[in-house]
This record gives sequence, C-alpha cells and structure tokens, in this order.
Amino acid sequence: MRHPGARRPAGERKPALRTLVRGLRARLVVAFLLVAALSALATAALTFREARTAILQRTQDTAVDALRGQVNSQAPDLKKYPPDTEDLGRFAANLNRAGEAAQHWVVHVRYADGPMVPALRPGEDAAIGTGVRKKVQAGIPAVQRVETDGRPWLVIGLPVTFSTDERKPSGVEVFARVPLRSDEANVQALVNAAQSGALPAVALAVVPALIAAGGVLRPVRELRRGAQRITEGALDTRLKVTGGDELAELSRTFNGMAAALEENVAELRRMEANARRFAADVSHELRTPLAAMTAVVDVLDEDAATLDPDTAHAVRLISEETGKLARMVEDLMEISRFDAGAAALHLDEVDVAETVRKTLQARNWQDEVAADLPDGVRARLDTRRIDVVVANLVGNALRHGGAPVRVTVRVEEAADAAERLLIEVADEGPGIDPDVLPHVFDRFYKADAARVRSEGSGLGLAITLENVRLHDGTIRAANRPDGGAVFTVDLPLRTGGNEE
Repeated sequence: MRHPGARRPAGERKPALRTLVRGLRARLVVAFLLVAALSALATAALTFREARTAILQRTQDTAVDALRGQVNSQAPDLKKYPPDTEDLGRFAANLNRAGEAAQHWVVHVRYADGPMVPALRPGEDAAIGTGVRKKVQAGIPAVQRVETDGRPWLVIGLPVTFSTDERKPSGVEVFARVPLRSDEANVQALVNAAQSGALPAVALAVVPALIAAGGVLRPVRELRRGAQRITEGALDTRLKVTGGDELAELSRTFNGMAAALEENVAELRRMEANARRFAADVSHELRTPLAAMTAVVDVLDEDAATLDPDTAHAVRLISEETGKLARMVEDLMEISRFDAGAAALHLDEVDVAETVRKTLQARNWQDEVAADLPDGVRARLDTRRIDVVVANLVGNALRHGGAPVRVTVRVEEAADAAERLLIEVADEGPGIDPDVLPHVFDRFYKADAARVRSEGSGLGLAITLENVRLHDGTIRAANRPDGGAVFTVDLPLRTGGNEE
C-alpha cells in the first residue's frame, strides 16, 4: 500500500492523463472550442470582406467624384480643340495640383490615341490597363484596382465631353492613379482587430464549454457511479432524474433496469435459499432412516455367505447402493454447511508430509500412489479438511485418471515474497477435455454421461474447492504437457500456535 504522501510513479500518471485527454469532457470542450473558433473566424472573415469592400468602395466613389468635379472645372481652360501637347500638359498639371492635398492622385491626359501627357515612365504603362483605356475611348468611365511594384492603386478613366445637349466626347481622356496604401492600412488594422477579438473570444469560450461539458457529464458520471454500486451489490441504487432530455430518459431507463434486476436477484436468492434449505432438510431427514438401513444391511451382508446365490447378490447390491446413498447424504450435508456459512476451520500446526501420508495410509493407497513428501514442511492447517481435499483429489485421479498417481508437496515463494504451500496430485490418464476444465469444480457436473451411475456424488471436487477456499487458498485443474491431469492446491504457508 502506498503511503498517502508518497509520490505517485510516473507510470501511473500517464494512464490517468491519457484517460483525461481521451475522455468525454475533453472531447466536448474541444468540440465547443472548435465551434467557437469557426464561428469567430467566419464572423471575422465576413466582417473583413464587408468592411474592406465598404472602405474601398468609399475611396473609389470619393476619388471618382473628386476627379469628375475637377475635370468639369478645369476642362473649359483648354484653349482649343484639338488640344496640343502644351494644353494637355497644363490641364494635367492643374488636375495634379487640385488632387495633391486630398487624393494624392497622379493624372495623365491624352487626346484620341495620342501619347500620355505627362509621359508614362518605364513600367507604368501596365498600371493603366488596356480595359480601362478601351472603355474610356468608347466614352465610358472606367475604374479598376491594380497592383504595381507591390503597391495597390485605383485607376480611374474619364472621357471629357463637350457641354452640349449631345454630350459628345471631345477626344480628351483623363487617367488618374490613386494610391490605396492608407486604405490597405485601414483594412490591415481591421484584420488585426478581428484577430485580436477572435482569440479572446475563443479563450472565453472555455468557460461556457466547461460549464456545458459539466452539465452533460454530470448525469453520465451518476450513471457510472450507479453502475459501479450495482456491480458492488447495492441493487437498491437509483438515480435522481431531472429534466426531460435524452440523458434524463437514460437515467429513467437505468432506474427501471435496476429495479427489475433487484427484483430478479431477490427472487433468485429466495429460490436458491429454498433449494439449499430443501437439500439440507432432506439430507438431515435421510440420516436417521439411512442409519437404520445401514445397520440392517451390515447384518445381512455378514450372513450373505449363508444365503442362496441370488439372495446374496441382492443383499450385496443393496449394501453397495446404501453405502453410496449414505456418502451422498454426507456430501449434501457438508455442502449445505458451506452454503449456510456454518463450516468452521480448526487450525493446528502440523507436519504436512505426515498429514498427507496418513490420508494415503487410511485408505490403503500406499501401493497405488507415488508420494514426494519432503520432511520439515510445517503449516497451520485443518487436518480433517486437508484430509478430505487430498482424499478427493487422489480418489478422483485413481477412478478417472491413469496410474501411477503422484502426490507432491513443495514450498514456493510468491511474487509478494510470501511463501506458499503447494500440493499437487497428478495422474497419467488421458487428461481432461478442454471444454470440461472450466466446470470440473461445479456441483453435480459430470463430463461423461456414461458415468452418471458412477460411485461419485458429483460433489467431491466442489467440496474440495470449498475446503481450500476456507484455508484462503486456491485450486486449479490443468493438463500436463506430457499427458495426464494435474490438480494444484495453493495455500498460504502459515505457521504459529493452534487455533480452535
């Protein structure tokens, strides 16, 4: 047992941590956080898209309106049509000065398919897209967002029209490039704000996640504890049902199952108690007439030699069957004492080898059984019950196994450093069928239907098991690799004074 203050070995922490990580609480919290994170990301993405579109659209509308207003106010200053390069240059310079403070645009002007004034520097020609030029040439205002040298620009193209009713194009085309650096900075700030808001939202989601997980897991934990209590024998366990959800319905189902189980187990226990009481009562009531029958049969058996052959055979048959019946009644009485908890254990410190040797001598098995009984092995045993154990195992081996039967006594050290007393009974027979091995200690179990009329009561090995358990020991049956069955009695090697 570990001291309460002792450090828990690392090997014991890992399973607990693994169970926690793989537990339903962890999965519920992770699922809740994933939903919160996806919701926050979706909200941030939608907000970013709408805000970015609104910011750029506002910048675009403002720039287009400002440029159109300046073009309308500056266009009458053109002295002649078609304008020459000097007029176009002056027109462009005036527009650049007008937008220098607010829009920071860069304006280029051309007439018809003429060159841009002022001329585009190398690499800037692609900044004013072909699509914008074609639309403006067709008399349609155009707007396009482009990126030049990694910098975002808004390109605006406006055709200049005459102030007539027909609004005919004058052939003069104005192209303005508006930098969008400040708008991109605003958009990036918006992204940062969305990220900064999403992370705390996900972190704060841990609290409702834990609360929700606790609410879901509370009935589950109650179910687990209830099942554990029922496993431990508390069949009157019932769960408190609250609410009307699926978990509440599961708790009601559990309560119904527990009630049915308690009722069935109570009925089975009542029937089992009645059966045991019946067996004990019948055995007790049979003892008196059996004693009288045995006395009469013994007298008749002594005179069987003077009777005619048929009568003598009948007398011997009655004597044999009466003996079997007497042994069966004694076995039933013994097993009834075990069932009633009335079997008492009287321990004495004895020489184990001498105890086993006396069992073999009392039944005249010295010539049929090879014994390996080392001297000096002493243990506190109930000699009467150990006599029953050894006699039942050896008798079973002689009847159903094959000679020679060997009885071995030895002492071994267990894993907890405690010494154990082992008594083995092995035979050279065909062994035990693997399907029969799990049932050899069951009451009234006989593997071969042809042996139903054998002299055994079907209780010998069951009584052996109960006697071994009474000594806090175990018994196991197995087949030897080289053939034959072996029964091993494993008892604690206790020594000391007598116990009555």
